[in-house]
Amino acid sequence: MPDNLQEQLYQRIRDDLLAGRFQPGQRLKIRDLAAAWGTSPMPVRAALQRLVVEGALEGEPQRSVRVPAMTRARFQQIFQVRLSLEGLAVELAAPRIGRAEIELLRGCIARMEVALEQRDVQAYLNDNSLFHLTLYRACANPILLRMIESLWLQVGPFFNRLFTEADLSLRLNDFHEDAFKALEAGDGKAARVAMEQDLSFFGQFLLNLLDLEQA
Repeated sequence: MPDNLQEQLYQRIRDDLLAGRFQPGQRLKIRDLAAAWGTSPMPVRAALQRLVVEGALEGEPQRSVRVPAMTRARFQQIFQVRLSLEGLAVELAAPRIGRAEIELLRGCIARMEVALEQRDVQAYLNDNSLFHLTLYRACANPILLRMIESLWLQVGPFFNRLFTEADLSLRLNDFHEDAFKALEAGDGKAARVAMEQDLSFFGQFLLNLLDLEQA
């Protein structure tokens, strides 16, 4: 089993979780994934088990794993930690972020706007993930980044629910634009406020959805 193949599969599944390409509760069958990717089950199993250990997936009988279902209590616990960590990462990143990263973020915002107009959920989520994680990776604190990415692996699949209400899409990019303007101005505190507003607004929306489902 080539280590590099296992690593490639691990990164691929990890990226799919971060970008919300899997749904909460979705089962991932090892043989189905291996067939889809043209590889043997062994490296797929090893990659999935790494993500089970990290808490991003749950093991199930019959050689499959599952994306964890989302409950209100679990989401709220993750949200509280995300709010503190991601706000800090943005503030730390502001004086360190380079021109190449600024241009990448600009492109993300433009593509997200197009995706919203076209109601292209996956295209939006891809660039949403790229926007946030590019920004956080500029914080130059690998411990902080590792904690943030661990939380995103758990909550990323739930982001699909942002598109269950047509009216919400009108605001999905507003706070990104505010954060970006603050970053261009080198204002870390304002960028942090904008990102925390983004997390709070949409976090509350998703909590409300969970309340409705549980009711």
